[in-house]
Amino acid sequence: MYPLHREREQPIFSARAHVFQIDPATKRNWLPASKHAVTVSFFYDATRNVYRIISVGGTKAIINSTVTPNMTFTKTSQKFGQWADSRANTVYGLGFSTEQQLQQFAEQFKEVKEAARLAREKSQERFELANPALNIAAPQLSQELSEDRHSPPLLTVNGPGEEKLFRSKSAEVELTAEKERVKKMLSEGSMCEINLEAELFTLQDSNAKLVAALQEANSSVEQWKKQLAEYQEETDRLRDQVAELEAQLGRPSAGQPGKEELSRSLEELEALLRAKDQEIHNLQSKKTDVGELEREREEAMQRLKDLERRNVELEDRVQSSEKTLASNREEQAHAEVEVRRIIDVLDIKIGDLNNLRESLAKLVSK
Repeated sequence: MYPLHREREQPIFSARAHVFQIDPATKRNWLPASKHAVTVSFFYDATRNVYRIISVGGTKAIINSTVTPNMTFTKTSQKFGQWADSRANTVYGLGFSTEQQLQQFAEQFKEVKEAARLAREKSQERFELANPALNIAAPQLSQELSEDRHSPPLLTVNGPGEEKLFRSKSAEVELTAEKERVKKMLSEGSMCEINLEAELFTLQDSNAKLVAALQEANSSVEQWKKQLAEYQEETDRLRDQVAELEAQLGRPSAGQPGKEELSRSLEELEALLRAKDQEIHNLQSKKTDVGELEREREEAMQRLKDLERRNVELEDRVQSSEKTLASNREEQAHAEVEVRRIIDVLDIKIGDLNNLRESLAKLVSK
């Protein structure tokens, strides 16, 4: 998923700085998030229409902050600035090598913040004004229905029309509920995507550590194999010496002191042999640690694939919801056209009825 985000996002500004995060325990001290200066970039996600500040140290994302209109970048010294991210529940700090770099980053932060504000307002206006006739048609329909209820002649003429108006109002309520449901689904999808991305960064960090540990273990295994071969050769040589000493002990010797010396040498060789056997056993037991590291790495890769699949399913659900919303808007537009046609017919009928009343009034007066 991480490469997928990099393809749809475009960097708009980059700078190098030392990254810090506020200590969650004291909320006063700074904790270094990078050992040296790293690249800090502003990215624009054209698909989601959001701006983000991202910095990657090795295989770990040390900054992943979505810029919102209520964020503020504060310069606390000539070469240091900070901003608070409520979503990440932390405060980020950047230390630059020159005052000019800090000023450029602060100006870029201000421009991105304004762009994020305009993007949010534009998105809200586009959602509220997607069908401006909706807010206008509802009061008119209510007023005309009220007038129809107070006028007995109109009740006898416009019975079917009232039924159609009632159905249109019901469809309007259902469409409003559908809009709220889709909006809620989209917000939940955005939060789920953020959580998935955070979990992905954690898995990538764990995967990198496992790969490094596995590489170190592989190099250690090669070294252990060499040591094991050397120990086995030395063990064979010691066993041959023991066999020779035992053969010599079995032969008649000239004096007793020679046998005692051979016995001591034999005991020392046996002790050395037991020590080498123990080292061989320890080396063989360390091989199992490499297997466990390999299994943990495979499990992490499987979890990473599951997260990517869940992200694809979530994007499919969002696209399906958008299609449903577009279909409901088309149905609402057809319903409004039908309502206007009925209103025009009612106006004509009312005019005919008024003419009929005037004619009756003239006949009565004659």
